[in-house]
Amino acid sequence: MTTATTVSLLRWLRRQLREPTPNRERLEAAIANDDPAEARRLLRLVDFNDAQRRHVESLLDEWEREVTN
Repeated sequence: MTTATTVSLLRWLRRQLREPTPNRERLEAAIANDDPAEARRLLRLVDFNDAQRRHVESLLDEWEREVTN
């Protein structure tokens, strides 16, 4: 399911992770397959600063709420 949240998450990740690495491809696949738990697991491996981490966590939280409703 494509929602405004998943589109925002994909766009933000593509800006932050500019290089098309295997990890970024896995993240995009997790988002495409509507799997916030896998995306969250993969994002733990990324070295974000505090502001980036808070932002991506808020997007993931919103996405998980959408999936469970």
